[in-house]
Amino acid sequence: MEFGRRIFLKRAGILAAFGITSAAGFELFKPGELDAAEVLPAPDRFRGKHWGMVIDTRKFHGEADVKPIIDACNKAHNVPHIENNQNIKWIWSTGFHNAFTDQENEFLEEKLENTPVLVLCNHCENPPCVRACPTKATFQRAEDGIVLMDFHRCIGCRFCMAACPYGSRSFNFADPRKFLPEKLSNPEFPTRTKGVVEKCNFCAERLAKGQIPACVEAAKDDALIFGDLADERSPIRKALRENYSIRRKPSLGTNPSVYYLV
Repeated sequence: MEFGRRIFLKRAGILAAFGITSAAGFELFKPGELDAAEVLPAPDRFRGKHWGMVIDTRKFHGEADVKPIIDACNKAHNVPHIENNQNIKWIWSTGFHNAFTDQENEFLEEKLENTPVLVLCNHCENPPCVRACPTKATFQRAEDGIVLMDFHRCIGCRFCMAACPYGSRSFNFADPRKFLPEKLSNPEFPTRTKGVVEKCNFCAERLAKGQIPACVEAAKDDALIFGDLADERSPIRKALRENYSIRRKPSLGTNPSVYYLV
């Protein structure tokens, strides 16, 4: 009981320091909702020291190949679809030039020119978003390197969005719950409210249950490989040893944990 009281007072104190009692009109705590950023470890959970992902762009030939992956993520995390420029994105597809702005090549291979590239939070080893967040709503989990969001602490300042060089975060300008069906695709995952930033969490809530990320589960033919980058024997390390890979904007020193095979 004392532990819970200390947590409450700590969060309340952080918000009070900014003169805020509620963030953009939403409750500090939502009774009965699971906080995905504070998933308790389960006995059968996946364990890793540095989770990462490999995306094999050679396995994608059109939007039909990436849509099931995007849909799986949206369903697992109750991501709404909003028909305007305020749409929320956890994982989405874009063109090669948009994803790899530092890969200057006037004569890029035609296949790459037309290949949809999946992009998401890179769960950087050195995440600038974590340093920019004034309330620690964005934080890096020490045990495995995943960059997570505590929706209750987010005050909607969007400093993390300005700090992220990959455009991997979305801001809820409108109430996202208005765009969700009455019957949620995953009632166990918390819905968000207006004024909150959100992004990919590497399915931390699924890892805690011993399940792989939803996007990896939906991918076919090992198009997405998820694993422990610290384990030399892991499939993800094998894929990186045997194939040429690139990362998004590596020169910035963020050390992304998402690799692309091209």
